[in-house]
Amino acid sequence: MSHSAWLFCSLIISMVVILVLILKVKLNAAISLVLGSILMGLLSGIPMVDTIEGINTGFGNMLKGMGLPIGFGIILGELVSASGGAKIIAHKIVKAFPKTKAIYAIGLAAFILAIPVYFDVTFVILIPIGVALMKEINKSIAHIVGAITIGAAAAHTMVPPTPAPLAAGEIFGFDTGIMIGFGTVFGLIGVFLVIFIYTKFLDKRTSFWNPALDESAEGVQIDAKEDAAVNPPSFGLSLLPIFVPIILILLNTVTGSAMGDAQPSIFVFLGDKTTALLAGAIVAYLIGVKCMGKEKAEKTATDSLSSAGIVFLITGAGGAFSNIITITGVSDAISDIVSGFTSNVFVVIILAYFVGLLIKQVTGSGTVSALTSMTIMSSVASSVALPPVMIAMACLAGTLFGATVNDSGFWIVTNMSGVSVKGGIKTYTLSEMIESVTFLILLLLVTLGYVIIF
Repeated sequence: MSHSAWLFCSLIISMVVILVLILKVKLNAAISLVLGSILMGLLSGIPMVDTIEGINTGFGNMLKGMGLPIGFGIILGELVSASGGAKIIAHKIVKAFPKTKAIYAIGLAAFILAIPVYFDVTFVILIPIGVALMKEINKSIAHIVGAITIGAAAAHTMVPPTPAPLAAGEIFGFDTGIMIGFGTVFGLIGVFLVIFIYTKFLDKRTSFWNPALDESAEGVQIDAKEDAAVNPPSFGLSLLPIFVPIILILLNTVTGSAMGDAQPSIFVFLGDKTTALLAGAIVAYLIGVKCMGKEKAEKTATDSLSSAGIVFLITGAGGAFSNIITITGVSDAISDIVSGFTSNVFVVIILAYFVGLLIKQVTGSGTVSALTSMTIMSSVASSVALPPVMIAMACLAGTLFGATVNDSGFWIVTNMSGVSVKGGIKTYTLSEMIESVTFLILLLLVTLGYVIIF
């Protein structure tokens, strides 16, 4: 067996061990990634001391670029939610659409909210609005759950500052603004297309959704309590913390592309993801102070980071695994093995998609599968005649497919919306499968256009 083939086998063995530790041993994903990284280094023949140094370096390098942005993003999202801004955004968007398009409105609201706010919080905020809406438009809970899932999953998967899309630039070496631009455009197109497909399917196959089997006896679990001490901000103020960092990052990307070396340093400073998300967090904090008082705003910001530890660990551990893959030479080995395919950009996109898909099926974690698949595919990006953001997005699209009982989001949706496990598969799982395939088709079409033009 050649050295390149053995390195590739070592990667497969290490990944299998990681998956067994997560699935069978029920070990924390971050610890499993670090143990897999150690095994990868030892199997590849690098000294133990160099292995652990490589893990520390990879962990540190990943969090050096992403730790503060992730932290500020979490604070921003929690403050937007706690101040009542998220509900204001949702209500305004839904009311702006005619009732005939209300399903698209709830999907759009989910997409916008899930940019700063995690999927579970987005779903908790929107499901009461969706339940009230379904009674007005005479649609089933499946329509509502599907639309919210489609919108929130697209933003959570494709648009920074959530960890996976935020990490794409670090792993592949491109600007975060590019990921925001591509992710937003692809995400919005995908959301409206998938909602159209999914709702048409439900409307035409009326027997597909059976309330007696697909809805649980408990019904929708909604906490209707409102905090009377909170005075929600206006619609414009609610959107401000979301758009401030996005505008700053995109401004840096655009001026950098247009002006090159002549770009003023102020744009680079303000458009850095750390500075931009810090600005968004400060704006969210000031709005929070205005809406719920200084004490509650401070407590919300502090408490929000209690759930951030595992995000930091998994993200950093993904960086450790990525660095071990690099220093052991596995990246070069992968490039050698797939070198015959890199001339076909369509094969590379499909390969990236299926790498993300397969890892998601066995781990259930979108973040772990995204970081791992992007790390693997980043080794071939330099030899492919495609913008690396396209390969990153293919990996991310793959992680949307087939989310079921090993996905925490599945249980959030089923418990909160009052659907059974079977109903969860018909809503959460099916809608994300359609969305995943739709993103792949869109990426292949854009790849075709890129090949024709360039």
